[in-house]
Amino acid sequence: MNAFLDKILFPIVVFFLTMPAASAQNDAYDVFVPISKYMSQGNAEKLSAWFADNLEITVISTSNDSSRNQARQILKSFFDSYTPRSFEITHTAGRSNMKYALGSLYAGGEVFTVTIFVSYSKSGYRIQQLKIERLR
Repeated sequence: MNAFLDKILFPIVVFFLTMPAASAQNDAYDVFVPISKYMSQGNAEKLSAWFADNLEITVISTSNDSSRNQARQILKSFFDSYTPRSFEITHTAGRSNMKYALGSLYAGGEVFTVTIFVSYSKSGYRIQQLKIERLR
């Protein structure tokens, strides 16, 4: 009976106990995959589809509480001035319905630190706050 518990039952129990944690980590990462793609492409139109109806957007020390359309225009202007070359998520964290990511944006020959806060609502994850700051 002990051999059965050690070799069969214990690994099955461990598998099922760790499965939800792995799934939660994948969910936290997955929401940032398309967001990262559109950041690296400099595609303000597609990125704005992830915006909440109202969000806080900060671009190089200028902060605005904006509608989705206003934030899209602000981001488009930034991308027009600083053409993105690449974007890489360096850290993600969060809990239940709030997640954030830190990343590095290489654009216009400069490096920017990007912070993205998302929250979950009925329509899925939406960006509540987006900060793009020049790396010093």
